[in-house]
Amino acid sequence: MADVRDLRIAIIGAGMGGLGTALAFAKKGFKNIDVFETASNLGFVGAGIQMPPNVVRVLHRLGCWEDIFAEATNVKGTSIRQGSTNAELSHVEMPDIEEKYGFPHCTGHRSSLAGGLFNGCKKEKAIKFHFSTALVRVESFEGKPRVTLKPRDGDEYALEVDILLASDGIKSVTRTQMLAQIGTESQEEDTGQAAYRIMLKRSEMEHDPELLELLDCDTVVRWVGERRHIIAYPVSNKQIYNLSTAHPDTHFAAATNATYTTRGSKSAMLQMYHDFCPLVHRMLNLVPDGEVCEWKLRVHRPLPTWVLGSVALLGDACHPTLPHLSQGAAMAIEDGAVLAEVVSRIPPDRIHDPEAVTKTLKVYELLRKPHCSALVDLATHSGRILHLGEGKAKEERDREFRQNGKTGSVPDKWASPDVQKMIYSHDCVQEAIDKYDELFASL
Repeated sequence: MADVRDLRIAIIGAGMGGLGTALAFAKKGFKNIDVFETASNLGFVGAGIQMPPNVVRVLHRLGCWEDIFAEATNVKGTSIRQGSTNAELSHVEMPDIEEKYGFPHCTGHRSSLAGGLFNGCKKEKAIKFHFSTALVRVESFEGKPRVTLKPRDGDEYALEVDILLASDGIKSVTRTQMLAQIGTESQEEDTGQAAYRIMLKRSEMEHDPELLELLDCDTVVRWVGERRHIIAYPVSNKQIYNLSTAHPDTHFAAATNATYTTRGSKSAMLQMYHDFCPLVHRMLNLVPDGEVCEWKLRVHRPLPTWVLGSVALLGDACHPTLPHLSQGAAMAIEDGAVLAEVVSRIPPDRIHDPEAVTKTLKVYELLRKPHCSALVDLATHSGRILHLGEGKAKEERDREFRQNGKTGSVPDKWASPDVQKMIYSHDCVQEAIDKYDELFASL
């Protein structure tokens, strides 16, 4: 009898979503998994990242959580502070996250998360990485997808696979071509926001007792101000303090580079947060001149479909989000886990039936699109609340902050108990197991 695990799976992009997808398929027993990545290696750069219980649940199933957790900070609370004064608006204790949801909420370095996933992939003989190789175009979406690939130092070549999964990010080539096939186009949008990402070393902070206290605690701190905020937490066994900001995008030219980054000005950064408290400025002043990097925050409008034929989008290729809910990487990794689960459930006698493959990928979309869309919208909403200026709305927000989550809700939706329950209790793989047959039959 035909075996679904013999299907050839191609993954475009080796970011968090691509790595998680490859590992998820390998863990389900798939034997032929190819990952194509434009970069010459993974590099493992970047800043801090939050790993909430919903993605830790997936990482645990994939067998790579233990090593990632070894360097992580187990978050026990969050402190939301007025940026200008450092006065605490709210302190939400989170001591029982693991007890409630089965897994902790952690912060870590992106390199630790990506490295843990990559190390897991390297243990799987079924996964083959093709670095320095770019997707040129998708020649065919229907039936067995055909693609043209271009190694950096070689000639273009064609490849035919059974299923193509695109984790190629906000500037997804696959998404652009998929939408063109159905007579529309991708509509990327500026959010009007940009971000600085700052990593301070313990050696730079240990001379200052207040800064060292921040580094040594298990608390995520957010300083909020009009149209701006800074969120910070320890990573890498508390050897690094990570700061990530969100503020009005005023420094980018109309056309940015491929990574939406620009070399920033330290003086411009200090001016952007000129009215924040001395504690914040002591940290910002530790950033070396010439090492300020700014990211442009972009999204795109909701897509009419994530699936065409035997091709599916995942992660930022179909649902990029603002970082205010700390769910971007989590959603991408969850996407991959759900894809592996549903594809493994294609009826054995229909694995080479293009209609069955398409329907199965549509089941993935039905499972994930409403959930991810809700989180994208909630992240945008939370950002608006965090960035309120003076007035009645801000007064009401701060009054709610002072309740410290006792009402079940916090204006900073990342820290809000009701939102945490909605997101952290969601088991995306179990939902796929429970609903696959019903959704497949409905299509």
